[in-house]
Amino acid sequence: MGRFGLGLVAVLAGSLAPPVAQAQLDAHDSANQPAEIEPLASTSLLLDLASAGDRFVAVGERGHVLLSDDKGVTWRQAKSVPTRAMLTAVYFADAEYGWAVGHDETILNTIDGGETWTRSHFAPEAQQPLLDLWFANRISGIAVGAYGAYLTTNDGGRHWASTKFSPPAKTPASDDEPPPDYHLNRIVGVGNRLYIAAEGGQLYRSDDRGANWRALPSPYEGSFFGLVPIRGDGLLAFGLRGHLFRSADAGQTWTPLETHTTAMLTDGVAINDLRVVIGGLAGVLLVSGDAGETFRLTQQEDRRGVSALLPGPAGSVVVTGEGGVRVIRLDNGGQ
Repeated sequence: MGRFGLGLVAVLAGSLAPPVAQAQLDAHDSANQPAEIEPLASTSLLLDLASAGDRFVAVGERGHVLLSDDKGVTWRQAKSVPTRAMLTAVYFADAEYGWAVGHDETILNTIDGGETWTRSHFAPEAQQPLLDLWFANRISGIAVGAYGAYLTTNDGGRHWASTKFSPPAKTPASDDEPPPDYHLNRIVGVGNRLYIAAEGGQLYRSDDRGANWRALPSPYEGSFFGLVPIRGDGLLAFGLRGHLFRSADAGQTWTPLETHTTAMLTDGVAINDLRVVIGGLAGVLLVSGDAGETFRLTQQEDRRGVSALLPGPAGSVVVTGEGGVRVIRLDNGGQ
């Protein structure tokens, strides 16, 4: 699962949150209009992918939600999506229960594998897009986004509570200068452990499913857009200008890796214990066959940016981004 983050979307295109208030629903606002069925939806800007059992689900601009039941070979639009807002991320707890987030602090729920969706949260007045989400199960989840947006749910996403995200800083701010609200670009989980990648070189870890967070040592000051947990306590973190780092101790120490590119790196996936693929702008794909120790650079001829990846049919990845969703065959050099 992956998404572009606030800066990349621009390049390419506290209290319990109550149910959507009628006062917010401007019928002329496209965010309040249902997504349209469009013949070329699968070639539009799509920002994220998730697995719902054997089904793939992709989301993106104009509220597009696309479904594939043949590992990404063919796609069709969801039957009902109540918004045309940009959808930035999607997550499924199982084959039926899923959620999507996007601009205008939009959160959508589905209980039928993505066929139909309802909107449970909508706060355009907050002026902060949500950029990613994670669920432990069908009940408990976290959504993150711009300006430190951090929302939690414990009822399957029907209601959301907004909480100030303020883990202890690595370097305490002065008394008269509050800590900045960094954009929280990515949240990933492995068991009870969660990680967040953020702007300004910020990385965070929770060992109790988000109850408590702490800042991790960071190997650089640029923004991070993606994280990929790998075997053991391994972790890959990546972001601007081709920067890629590997940790073998859950983010305590980092080693820089050579990528041979200055493209922004956006998402990655561990296909198995050894094979890892990372995508980025300009059609960049980095392929590792040694559990992320080294990577080989490949680049798509059309140079279209990649925003998210999932393992596809043998020897391939399914990717979204500029130009929609497609299957890319990986050659034997990445094995």
